[in-house]
Amino acid sequence: MYTTKKYSVKPWDTIVKEVILLSGMQPDTKRIFIGDGDIFTVEFDLLIKTLEFLKDRFRSLKRISTYATTRELNRFSDDQLKAIKKAGLDLLYIGLESGDDDVLKLMNKGVSADEQADASLRAKKAGFKLSVMILNGLGGRQNTINHAINSAELLNRIQPDLLALLVISFPYGYEHFQKRLKSEFEPLSQLEMLKEMRLLLSKVELENTVFRSDHASNYLVFKGGLNRDKAKFINQLDHIIEHTIHVPKPHINDTRFL
Repeated sequence: MYTTKKYSVKPWDTIVKEVILLSGMQPDTKRIFIGDGDIFTVEFDLLIKTLEFLKDRFRSLKRISTYATTRELNRFSDDQLKAIKKAGLDLLYIGLESGDDDVLKLMNKGVSADEQADASLRAKKAGFKLSVMILNGLGGRQNTINHAINSAELLNRIQPDLLALLVISFPYGYEHFQKRLKSEFEPLSQLEMLKEMRLLLSKVELENTVFRSDHASNYLVFKGGLNRDKAKFINQLDHIIEHTIHVPKPHINDTRFL
């Protein structure tokens, strides 16, 4: 959704003015989310200074969270990550999207599954909580099995605190999406999406992960723990898959998938 937006870092003077303004309006704020992109593209010193200023101005602050990408996390040393955590950043939302190298390459993610695992584990070691996202259907029909199995393997390595399973969508239309890829992408039908989800869940081995599939893009809403509720989710999926006679492949101009 950021393909039509230009990313830039605000100057320190602007950050100060905005934080002072907001702290005056909402002095008892307990949680702050820093947006609207990956703040790990910001230089280390500015990031530390911003976090410390937020804590100074919001005295009731309990948690600071933000988006992060594994590619940018890997720019920081272990000591720098620990310093950022100490400065007040607590929770990272990471869009892993897939654990399959072919899918990551197709989507121009700029990282491999191993690099995603390494960055995520280093962040966990530094003390961050991780909320990660896998994108159901991202491999298309060509890569659906490998996408599901290898994404589950990546999750097993990371053991995230939270896992969200979203569904691929095309906010600017299928043609806009396709022209950014080097090969043809064939979307899954709803039924194929559910089968892919079932395969992924059957392969995860998670010790204590909160699981959600309650985004607006999801066909089914699941909330629970993995692996605690794994059997229940799979049984529900089996029932739905078995009783689904025909769910057509989405038309590329169907706005439900855009």
